[in-house]
Amino acid sequence: MFFAAAFRQAHDGYHHSLGAGRRLTTAILLLLSVLLMTSLHSIRATHMAHHRDPLGDHDVEGCLAKASWQQALLGSITYRLAIYCQGLRLSSRRYRMLAWLEFGLIALVIMGVLMMSVFAASTVLGQAVLYHLVVMMLANASVGIIAVWGVHHDCDETIARTERNPLVNLLTFNLLYHVEHHLFPAIPSNHLPTLAKRLDAAASHLTNAPVLPSRATVIKRMKHRWSAIKDKYQNSDDSECLIRKRFA
Repeated sequence: MFFAAAFRQAHDGYHHSLGAGRRLTTAILLLLSVLLMTSLHSIRATHMAHHRDPLGDHDVEGCLAKASWQQALLGSITYRLAIYCQGLRLSSRRYRMLAWLEFGLIALVIMGVLMMSVFAASTVLGQAVLYHLVVMMLANASVGIIAVWGVHHDCDETIARTERNPLVNLLTFNLLYHVEHHLFPAIPSNHLPTLAKRLDAAASHLTNAPVLPSRATVIKRMKHRWSAIKDKYQNSDDSECLIRKRFA
C-alpha cells in the first residue's frame, strides 16, 4: 500500500500536478526516490517521452506492452535498468544531476541497511529497515507488468486501458484510470474518477477496454480452454496411444 500511494504521488509529480511549486516538487521526488529505492527523476524523463509517443518505436517505457505477459514479467528487472539508462540520456543537465544524486542517496541507504543487517540484525529497527528494502525492490520489479503491460497491452483502438472496479481503484490510488490520464495528463489523480464519468458519457468507445477482465470473461475463457482440451483428447487417434499399441 505504501509503494502504491508513494508511486501515485511521484507520478503526479512528474506532471507537476501535486499542487506544489517546482522546488517543493523536486524535494518530494528526491524524498520519494530514497523511500521507494528508485531514481524518480530518471524515470520522469522516459515517462514524458512515453506521453509524447505512446507505444511508439522510441517509447522505452511502453515497450513491455508489446510483449506477452510472461515476457513482461521476466523482463521487469532489465526493463528498469533500460528505463534508467534512457532517462539519463533524455534528461536535461539539471535533472541528470538530480538523478545521480538519487542514485547516490539510494546507494548510501543500501550500505546502511547492509551494515545494520550485520551489527543490528536482531533489533526491531534493523529488521524493519531490511524488510522495507526487500519489499521496495520487489515492488519496483513488478511495476513493468502492472503499470505498463497491464494498462497498455492489446490496445488496438485506444492508447490505454482503464478500470471501473471501485475497490481496485481504491487499492491502486486511481493508477488504473490510464486512458483518462493519457488524454488529460495534467489532471491530478484524485480528479480522475470524475473525468472517467464524463468520458463514459461523452466518449464511451475510449473506455471500453478494462484493465482487469470481468468475471464473465474469465469464465468464458476457462470454458473455451476446457473445451479445447477435451476436443484434443477426444479427437486423438487411438493408434497413436502407446498403451493401446502395447496391449492390442
